[in-house]
Amino acid sequence: MSTVILDTITGKSTATTITIGSTPVVSASANSMTIRGEGSNQTSIQQGLAKTWIQFNGTGTIATQDSFGVGSLTDNNTGNYSIGFTNNMANNDYASAGIGNTAGMSSEAVTTSALNALCFNSSGSNNDVTIISAMIQGDLS
Repeated sequence: MSTVILDTITGKSTATTITIGSTPVVSASANSMTIRGEGSNQTSIQQGLAKTWIQFNGTGTIATQDSFGVGSLTDNNTGNYSIGFTNNMANNDYASAGIGNTAGMSSEAVTTSALNALCFNSSGSNNDVTIISAMIQGDLS
């Protein structure tokens, strides 16, 4: 077994492809990198990664359990939370997904710097819950 230690891989042109065996696995060019997925499918690394995610306890004094790309968490009212991003999104057309245990979840007041998450019970009333998870995907500014 051999070990390769290096700081930079430089291609022969403006685009670079890394090949393992006869399979190209990573292609890179200016501001774009793709990785080979299943079969011959390609996934954009920039587009395919979550830009922000969080899991927090929404009862009592709210507390982040773990997160990435979150700059602030605010308890606005019962079942109503604002999640502030560390880095702004390029626009407010990003995708958000979330879930709260024993509650439904929706988002409103979507901006480039924060997401407002609402948790509600089966009768539609806002509800604080113990585990809330949210994820944002899209383009950073």
